[in-house]
Amino acid sequence: MRRERIDGKDTRQRLLAAAVELFAEKGYWEASNAEICERAGTNSASLNYHFGSKENMYVEAWKYAFSKSLEAHPPEGGVSADAPASERLAGRIRAFIAQVADPDTRDMDFAHKEMACPTGLLTEAIDEATRPMREAFDAILYELLGPTTDKQIIQYWQMSIMGLCFGPMLHLRHIKKAPEAQRPKDFPSDVDVDAFAEHAVSLILAGLNTAKPK
Repeated sequence: MRRERIDGKDTRQRLLAAAVELFAEKGYWEASNAEICERAGTNSASLNYHFGSKENMYVEAWKYAFSKSLEAHPPEGGVSADAPASERLAGRIRAFIAQVADPDTRDMDFAHKEMACPTGLLTEAIDEATRPMREAFDAILYELLGPTTDKQIIQYWQMSIMGLCFGPMLHLRHIKKAPEAQRPKDFPSDVDVDAFAEHAVSLILAGLNTAKPK
């Protein structure tokens, strides 16, 4: 009995790893159950046994990829919870930029594929998984701008930070994976990610300092 449980856990893990790679490479619509099972070295019945459906597997694969992404790039960015709010925000911005730019963070490949061909399957999972980080950003922004700051202003800052950090780095990932002949000439592929992170941090902190009530 114990051996069967171990074998089942191993099969599920191999399916999950194969699904992460194929969904990241091809997206939900193009990756087939047969391909996933073949790459996992298991039979087609095992997918439904362990996950119930392709839809469920897709969500579980994203969750797994996201957890690995956070392991590689902890959202606090190595900054102590006792540090000043500006340092904590800077740590989170650097960590997020590194997460998006890292070619091994497969959850970001999912995100790129979802932007091109949405499925709607990840909406709930992404909201639940990222809520703690959004709330942490909100708390820091309230510290910097004052506890009476209008909620909509906090949301605008969240959107502005996401736009500045996420868009360029996701675009950079796409460019680096494209054949050289297909890379746009107006966007450099040799961007120094660390330097860009410092640039983003300086812009955001300067803007927040200007917006801070006097």
